[in-house]
Amino acid sequence: MQSSDPGHFFETDAEQATRQRRAAKSGNKYGSPIVLKSKILAAVLDPRSPSSTVLVAESAGAVRRVDFNDPENTKTVYRGPTTPVSCVTVGGPNNGTLFAGTWDKSVWSWDLDSKTPGKMYIGHADFVKAVVCAKLGRKDILISGGADKKIIVWDIGSGARLHTLKDDVINMLSIQDLVVDHAASTENEISLISASSDPHIRRWKIRTDGWEQVVEELPNAPGTERRTILEHETTVYKLVLDHDGDEVDLWTSSGDGTAKCLSRIKNFICEDSFHHGDHVRAVAVTDQWVITAGRDEDIKFWDRASGKLYCSLLGHYDEVTELVLLRNANGSAERLCSVSIDGTVRVWPLVKAGLDAVVEEQKKPVVEEKKEETKPEGLLSAEEEAELAALMEDDDEE
Repeated sequence: MQSSDPGHFFETDAEQATRQRRAAKSGNKYGSPIVLKSKILAAVLDPRSPSSTVLVAESAGAVRRVDFNDPENTKTVYRGPTTPVSCVTVGGPNNGTLFAGTWDKSVWSWDLDSKTPGKMYIGHADFVKAVVCAKLGRKDILISGGADKKIIVWDIGSGARLHTLKDDVINMLSIQDLVVDHAASTENEISLISASSDPHIRRWKIRTDGWEQVVEELPNAPGTERRTILEHETTVYKLVLDHDGDEVDLWTSSGDGTAKCLSRIKNFICEDSFHHGDHVRAVAVTDQWVITAGRDEDIKFWDRASGKLYCSLLGHYDEVTELVLLRNANGSAERLCSVSIDGTVRVWPLVKAGLDAVVEEQKKPVVEEKKEETKPEGLLSAEEEAELAALMEDDDEE
């Protein structure tokens, strides 16, 4: 009989200590956790209710809708894949299609309202790790990035592959994130930024009839070619464009333990750096805060003006994989959602008074509750658990 219980396998003293610490921490109620039954690898806002709802990618092979206004109801599920879902986005006509990249090397799609499966986009040779949507003229476009080191541009309507983007000069490793730079895009040209397991951030121009990698002069060395933005030492996990700021600067998080602001007016040279201390998987930015999270499980709030750490929030007991800002009808950030390998979705305040109250609550002794054991759904096999651990921990070593 196969077992997925780590206690049934050989563990080092450090691994055993980590497992025991996480087990002791798992009962906390910080961030009003909504507990799901599989690991959560990514999340995105649900555009139909962006103030309260996210769509989360589960290792059980599904995308689930989570509404903080109705936390008991997590039954809206988009099913089909039999392998973990690693990334999600929403786009297509009327922003009505959900797309999910999976370990089966495909991008799945569903009608957001009816949950009816749509086209599958098949072309990658390894796990799909990032997906975004855009418009190119009248075409709705899907862009996917994979562990196969390729970025593929798709026509959503026809399902046709339009382009495959590759860097033929500087070795590009597994794609980690993609973001459409709307501030630099036009009706007939998409400006795309990509991050990968190497420290290079690349920019691309995509048209219906072709594409090119952005190559320009180094800002402080005229005549010297710059093919990539190189401000980190290792894997860049996350790219965020700051739409709350005037210049729409680029924010990044990395395996080198930092999150950075790359100034647009300075040609994406680092302007601010925040030293989280461990692999930073996710970063979120408001007009007041820079928020970082990752392998060390804590969520850190940095004062954006001073650059000083304001507070560090406990709650998750395994790696945090995504931070999503919940926004009101005016587009202003109201709350923060965090998701994790621990299978929980949590929500946090953004106002100082709310953060202060959470910090005070976390100073009190934790009263352990006796929990009934439930059988997890969609449990990964021991081999898949090992593969997921390798993906999460070793991307920066490729």
